[in-house]
Amino acid sequence: MKYFLIICSLFTLNILSSSCTSSSKNYTQAEIESESKKLAEFFNKNFEAVVKRYPTYATYLGRKDQYDKLNNNTYEYSKETLELEKKSLEEMKKINFDALDPQSKISYKMYEENVKDSIESFKYFYHGFFVSQMFGEHSSLPSFLINMHQIANESEANAYVSRLNGFNNYFDQLLVKMKVQEKMGVRMPNFSFDKVIRDSKNIISGFPFQKVKKQSTLYKDLSDKLVKAKIPTSKRKEILKNSEKALLSSVYPAYQKFITYMTDLKKISTRNDGVWSIPNGQAYYKHRLKKITTTDMTAPEIHKLGLKEVERIRGEMRVIMKKVGFKGDLSDFFKFMKTSKKFYYPNTKAGRASYLKDTNKLISNIKGKLDLIFKTKPKADVKVRAVEAFREKSAGIAFYQRPAMNGSRPGIYYVNLSDMKSVAKYDMEALAYHEAIPGHHMQLAISQELKDLPMFRKMGGFTAFTEGWGLYSEYIPKEMGFYTDPYSDFGRLSMEMWRACRLVVDTGLHHYKWSREKAIEYLNNNTPNSMDEKVKGIERYIVMPGQATAYKIGQLKILSLREKAKTALGDKFDIKEFHDRVLTNGSVPMNLLESNIDDYIKSVSL
Repeated sequence: MKYFLIICSLFTLNILSSSCTSSSKNYTQAEIESESKKLAEFFNKNFEAVVKRYPTYATYLGRKDQYDKLNNNTYEYSKETLELEKKSLEEMKKINFDALDPQSKISYKMYEENVKDSIESFKYFYHGFFVSQMFGEHSSLPSFLINMHQIANESEANAYVSRLNGFNNYFDQLLVKMKVQEKMGVRMPNFSFDKVIRDSKNIISGFPFQKVKKQSTLYKDLSDKLVKAKIPTSKRKEILKNSEKALLSSVYPAYQKFITYMTDLKKISTRNDGVWSIPNGQAYYKHRLKKITTTDMTAPEIHKLGLKEVERIRGEMRVIMKKVGFKGDLSDFFKFMKTSKKFYYPNTKAGRASYLKDTNKLISNIKGKLDLIFKTKPKADVKVRAVEAFREKSAGIAFYQRPAMNGSRPGIYYVNLSDMKSVAKYDMEALAYHEAIPGHHMQLAISQELKDLPMFRKMGGFTAFTEGWGLYSEYIPKEMGFYTDPYSDFGRLSMEMWRACRLVVDTGLHHYKWSREKAIEYLNNNTPNSMDEKVKGIERYIVMPGQATAYKIGQLKILSLREKAKTALGDKFDIKEFHDRVLTNGSVPMNLLESNIDDYIKSVSL
């Protein structure tokens, strides 16, 4: 969503040499505390202004502000937000930078660079797809109501119905933006249309859209929540009757117009395998790579790094292949891992239940060992859930949703169990470690629980840091004694291989103009994943240019910084302290992460 520009934007490489100049004046502790307090108050006021402008973000935070409203979804409103960001920057500059404490100086510079990036990113407002098989209002809005809008009383139930009544206007605003894109020649790839249309039809199937017993997704969600909230039967009936009206008069026409538009647009759309095929696409991709990786690495450099990593991991896979006594080459081993029934749960309700149960067991086991390598641990809990039926056909294999700030909602690790052949047993450990503990849940929950950082840093995110930590978190359990089954260790390598291949195929698609089929074939030759997962993967990278490069680049940076600290400190190196320095400053770009670790090395060396 566009409002995340204010909190999730690029931190450029010159942040530590910002335009702010240093003064020779020495400030008293009282002056430093006073000016730092002013900055903290500015950040708080500014963050509250953002929350006020975006009601769904308030709900995401676990707050009930404007609980009956959806966001303004127009270009004009996004532009207005940008202008407010510019004004806020001018207001911040009235604060004396030189009189701030060290952490406040970092926050000051981060905010300054964030606004600069918002300005740069807004040039590409119409370049990124508003909807695709991976994301968009057609799926995110129902998912938001199901997962975020909690109901504890009648007022909150009525607010849910009010939001249903807002669908029609919200989708009208979306269609206006999509029609501008259409005129520009920015359209989804052909393969996206049928998936988006299918997922949209899923939302308006069932009662009350059809005279059938099966309830539609949103109607059932509301009905279940009303029962759970113990709202009196008479009031439940009244609220459900109002929801029927809202679903039929707002949600249904919203989706019908959207489906009609997508159906018509599909007829005139041309093939699109990469951003190079849209106007100014090469500049957009360069911007995306810089934003996603927080480095100056070029597409050819990233491609070359990917090829190198693929070869290294293939070598480690061969070691495991020999360990288990497999006869044949690596491609034969991949085929064995893909086809052997012993590596998969039954594609049944019982099989899905077993997967969730065993995943919970994995997370519980590693929770008990966190004290070995971590000082700081999250207070929020994490739950494991299957992806909802209405979006499981298009959703990725797994993803994470952070907890509510106020503790009203745990972190959620979602796993897609629509096809059990896509979630191999040997991948379970690494997947759980990446998405839950010690991965995304630990990093994101700790970030938002930090006491001394402004909210834009607690809730902000840099993809290279977040996904780099996730991939790093797949590796560190091996050092803790996990992955005792060699097949499970192969699963860890297969997931690392997947991320290494991403460096190759993402740049291949968007820089070297590879076809969709060539990219799929590359994955087929180098990974043991199912064909369905490979196709979904490539189609994801096409509609999310650059995003997939973050994982490996971030992981390699964290590993190199750890090695740097170990070499410099020798016996004084403490893995717990290293992890604390990584996690307790929130999500940061790669150059600031390096600066934080350099500070750790200096402090221990003294």
